[in-house]
Amino acid sequence: MSTQLLTVSPSPHVSSQLTIPQIMRAVIFAMLPALAISVYNFGLSAIIVTLTAVVSAALFEYVIALYLLKVKPNLMDGSAIITGMLLAFNVPANLPWWIVIIGSAVAVGVGKMSFGGLGNNPFNPALVGRVFMLISFPVQMTNWPVPTFAKVDAVTGATALGALKEGLLLGKTVPEIMPELPSYSDMFFGFQGGSVGEMSALAMIIGLIYMLWRKIITWHIPISNLVAVAIFSGIFYLINPDRFASPIFHLMTGGVLLGAIFMATDYVTSPFTHKGMIIFGVGIGLITVLIRLFGGYPEGVSFAILIMNAFVPIINKYTKPVKFGTKPVKL
Repeated sequence: MSTQLLTVSPSPHVSSQLTIPQIMRAVIFAMLPALAISVYNFGLSAIIVTLTAVVSAALFEYVIALYLLKVKPNLMDGSAIITGMLLAFNVPANLPWWIVIIGSAVAVGVGKMSFGGLGNNPFNPALVGRVFMLISFPVQMTNWPVPTFAKVDAVTGATALGALKEGLLLGKTVPEIMPELPSYSDMFFGFQGGSVGEMSALAMIIGLIYMLWRKIITWHIPISNLVAVAIFSGIFYLINPDRFASPIFHLMTGGVLLGAIFMATDYVTSPFTHKGMIIFGVGIGLITVLIRLFGGYPEGVSFAILIMNAFVPIINKYTKPVKFGTKPVKL
């Protein structure tokens, strides 16, 4: 009588017909509208940054897996491509190629492979690389190219968030600054400056709808995140509209949509219960608003997600389903 050995992986045990490569391909497909808008706005430079990030991320993962971890590389799962694309989506289109490669090395080598590879990293790898580049190369990482449609005689310019922060520091009020910024319709369709993947709210929403339709993600993290940003920024806006911008402005500028849809929803670094996901999303939204309004940086999405990544084990502990026959843990 033969014995069949079963391999049991760590919890949570979730059954799904989708394989990892299928999930990764769906996420890549969902990111294509945002990439297309960026190529339209910045041309070849957006393609160069994206390809550099993707190729270097895949190369670093292959080398580290084969020669350092001594395991068989598995580039076919698509996770390295996702890491590279998300890293590119978080940087200016004119970022020098060598900085992009350094960012990929940190994202893959430090943020992912140092913890054992896919499924083991506590922090979003692309954001680890992005924050490292922001701290190490602050000038290059905040040197935003002017889109091709902009009718100005300049090569670089500030983002809407940066221009707002600068105007407030100069003593201007929000109503005085807003006419100098892109309109809400321009922000929605992507006619504004910013990182490669964060320009068009419409492109982000298309990606969100597609992933919800494919059941790649659930609504809990992105919607709770966006609602939290709207509520917390709206509170300050109602208190003092001369000092604080409207919730619509905060939702359609910077990386709020990019972070809520594509980075906060990372399976590995987010909670696995719906209740935990909502707590996670609300926490990201609150921290994002606080950094934007009171911090030294005009943007806070990357820091907010990484901070909440660190709380995921605690969130999982207190929101996991109760074992049959035991008493629930009181918060």
